[in-house]
Amino acid sequence: MKNSLQGKHLITFESWSKQDIDTVLETSLYLKRKLAHGEIIELLKHKTLFMIFFEQSTRTRNSMEAAMTQLGGHAHDLTADKMQIAHGELPKDTAKVFSRMGEGISIRNCFYGIGNRYIREIAEYANIPVISMQDDIYHPLQAVADLITIQEYYGKNLKGLKIAITWAYATTHAKPLSVPQSQILLFPRYGMDVVVAHPEEFPLQKEIVEKAKRNAASADVQINFVHNMDEAIKNADIVIPKNWGGFAYFKKYTENEKHNKMMVSNLEKHKDWICDSKRFSLAKSDAKIMHALPADRGHEVTDDVLDSENSIIYDEAENRLHTVRGILALLMGGEK
Repeated sequence: MKNSLQGKHLITFESWSKQDIDTVLETSLYLKRKLAHGEIIELLKHKTLFMIFFEQSTRTRNSMEAAMTQLGGHAHDLTADKMQIAHGELPKDTAKVFSRMGEGISIRNCFYGIGNRYIREIAEYANIPVISMQDDIYHPLQAVADLITIQEYYGKNLKGLKIAITWAYATTHAKPLSVPQSQILLFPRYGMDVVVAHPEEFPLQKEIVEKAKRNAASADVQINFVHNMDEAIKNADIVIPKNWGGFAYFKKYTENEKHNKMMVSNLEKHKDWICDSKRFSLAKSDAKIMHALPADRGHEVTDDVLDSENSIIYDEAENRLHTVRGILALLMGGEK
C-alpha cells in the first residue's frame, strides 16, 4: 500500500500539511525507539539516494548517509566537481538520469539567489523524490529536527512556549538565512510564540517574514521582530543564537566586492551580539539553549552557555539522524 508521502518532494514544509509533518514526527520517533532497542528495519533495502553537495556539511551529510545505511540502502556522496554539473550539465538532464538509476535525490545548494531555484528545477524534471538538504531560503531537515527535539523536552502541546531566535555575531562566514527562516515558518504552526531579534542590517527575507506572520495568525500565536537581543531573550523558554548574512538587507544582493565589503562593515558594528551567561540569564531559569551547529564559539555564543546543563545541542544534532530516517523511509519507501 502506498503511503500518502511516497514520492513527495521536500523543499520546504510550507507545501506540506500539518498532518504530513505529524506523520514524519511519528515515524521518526518509532524508528528512533526501534534503533535504541537494536532493531534494524531495512525499509529501503537496495535503494539508492543521490546526495549532491555544493557546500561543506557535517551533520547533514553524515545523518543522510547513516540513515540510508541503517535503512538498508546506499547513499552516493557527490559534489559538483565529481559530476558533469562542473561542465554545465543542465538540472533537467541530471534529474532525468538519476530518476532512472535510483529512488531519491537530495541537494545542498546555499548560493544566494541560486540554490532554491536549482533544487526546484531538479524537482520539476525528476520522477523520484527530491529533498532539500539546505538552500538559500529553506532548511527543512534542520527545522523538523529542532521541532522533534522541542517536543521531546516540552511535550506535544507547545502552546505558549516562547522561542527566542536571535542573530549573533560570527567571523567564520556569512551563514545562510535558511535555518531561522525555516524555524519561523514551522514553529508557529505547532503553537510556539516566536521572537526574532536582529540588527537592522541583517533582516530575514520579507516574503518569508510575511508567510511566518500568516502562519502565526492562523495558529493564534505571536511572532514579533525586534532589534534588541536582550528583549528577545527575556523570559524565553528556548534561546537560539545564530548568525546569518545580511543578504536580505540589499534590494538585490550580488556576490561582488561592493556588497561584500558593506556586509562585513555592517557585521563589525555588532560584535556585542553574543549570547553569554549574563544575557542567557534573562531567559527563564530552566530555559534551553539550542544551536544548529557549527557554532562560532566565543562569538555567537560562549562556551559556558553552550556547554551548560541547559544546552540540548547534541540531542538536537542526533535528531537530525532520526528525523531524516523517517523522511527517507516515507518518501522513498514502497514500490517505485
